Amino acid sequence: MERIPVVYIMGSGRNGTLYTGVTSDLPKRIYEHRAKAVPGFTADYGCNRLVWFEVHAEMEPAILREKRIKKWNRSWKLRLIEEANPTWRDLAEDFGFDPLEE
Repeated sequence: MERIPVVYIMGSGRNGTLYTGVTSDLPKRIYEHRAKAVPGFTADYGCNRLVWFEVHAEMEPAILREKRIKKWNRSWKLRLIEEANPTWRDLAEDFGFDPLEE
């Protein structure tokens, strides 16, 4: 399977808690967040909706982008999400995941 570097933001709901991450296997990582397979922040705060992602050609720039976004203030992150996904739709559905309950 091809590895594709992706920076992503998971949210607990519209304007809820946000988590920024980086992965080379976005569908697997979405599953892990939804199943709470990895204990930690996203499991504790219910960040299980993919609200934004950005594909990169190589992992190093993706990691740098993730680190930069993590340092941003909340309003910048909200603007980034809403520019690409104004309704905060769960983009995981585009990868074949079932809709989450509201």
